[in-house]
Amino acid sequence: MKTFFSIASVAVATFLTFSAPHALAQVPAKAAMCTGCHGENGNSSMPNTPSLAGQNARYIYMQLRDFQEGRRHNDMMSPMTAGLSKADMQELANYFSEQKLTNKRFKADPVKVKKGIDKADETLCAMCHLGEFKGQNEIPKVAGQNFDYVVKTLKDFKAKDRNNDAGNMTSVASTLSEEDIENLAHYIASLN
Repeated sequence: MKTFFSIASVAVATFLTFSAPHALAQVPAKAAMCTGCHGENGNSSMPNTPSLAGQNARYIYMQLRDFQEGRRHNDMMSPMTAGLSKADMQELANYFSEQKLTNKRFKADPVKVKKGIDKADETLCAMCHLGEFKGQNEIPKVAGQNFDYVVKTLKDFKAKDRNNDAGNMTSVASTLSEEDIENLAHYIASLN
């Protein structure tokens, strides 16, 4: 636990050091702690950390609740959610859902994007994530998400290391090869 608080303190201190004071003033106090990893306004620059900007509020709320109640596990997120009230989680979800996704550093391989499109069509991704991967309610918007995070998430579902979605993604991911995962991640990360 001591290590967790040390890491969290460094993350917050780093954010506070490099953020403009006027930008920080616009971030609700509860969200300031999140920005150390998830980035200013929810635009993560950490490859394996998801951007929260523009994510569906209901999905963010559900994930915070799942971390808090132990249905989803992460060494950093699980303790971070421990003291959040339902109102805190709703406020955070609403705040990040209203932010604009702006971090577009990934340069997708067009050949892999095409293969990703074909695999997405084959596995019927749009049935849940909707067209353009914009998501709905408890189904996340994944369009424009960090490439490495998409790869990690699909691998976690495939390995059954993540299963807080009633098995839907575990079932789909079990059919994916390593190449399929990479191609899907190129496609998803390339979307706006």
